[in-house]
Amino acid sequence: MARRRPGTLSAEDRALWRKVADSATPLHGTGPRPELGRSPEPADRTPPPPRLPEFRVGERAPDATAEPGARPTHAPIRMDRKSFLRMKGGKLVPEARIDLHGMTLAQAHPALTGFVRRAHSDGKRLVLVITGKGRDRDEGGPVPQRRGVLKHQVPAWLGAPPLAGLVLQVTEAHRKHGGAGAYYVYLRRHR
Repeated sequence: MARRRPGTLSAEDRALWRKVADSATPLHGTGPRPELGRSPEPADRTPPPPRLPEFRVGERAPDATAEPGARPTHAPIRMDRKSFLRMKGGKLVPEARIDLHGMTLAQAHPALTGFVRRAHSDGKRLVLVITGKGRDRDEGGPVPQRRGVLKHQVPAWLGAPPLAGLVLQVTEAHRKHGGAGAYYVYLRRHR
């Protein structure tokens, strides 16, 4: 049997194709028929949508509204476990603190960035970032706003450049240092 170039049809195959094509009814009106001997071009080459991660019974579903890095309490421990447990228990005293209450996102981001950079350059290891818990009521606007915008945004800022290289661990503060309205930020050693 002689080999043919891919995409070419023999005389028998062309005759069979004409017979089938003449008896077929087009689905979407009358359009141009593909030439004999050539394979039709694929209509759409878009990649398939990404697969969702598999969910198992008993697992907790991820928060779809959370920003990347917005759940610091579930982050893996990247520091000494004993120090981490002392920090979480409120036994370590923060060396510096910043209060972002009442600031807008535009004001809070540069203030936080400058504070963390100064604390790191001063050799401080544990700082306290107070965000507040957020308002209990909705502003009543057409778009509902998440309660505690700063509370949710600050961990994302700490986990992104330029601060990500300075921060070792972020976790919610102990009750005596502000609880759910504050974060402990454990900084890397100054080089």
